[in-house]
Amino acid sequence: MKKVTIYTSNTCPHCKAAKNYLKEKNVDEDRSAIDYLVENGHRGVPVINIDGEDIVGFNKEVVDEKLGL
Repeated sequence: MKKVTIYTSNTCPHCKAAKNYLKEKNVDEDRSAIDYLVENGHRGVPVINIDGEDIVGFNKEVVDEKLGL
């Protein structure tokens, strides 16, 4: 099974779509998630991490590909 982490914001419509597809972390509630995004140079959300690879933005096809679906 692949390890998936998703970083989101409550006000981002793309994040809502991604959260409906994958439920994990919310940067509004998790300081370590905010720190991760800043440390890795991400300025927007959603960021979906699949097996150590960050995907910026929500692209269902890319997520499915990385998940092997």
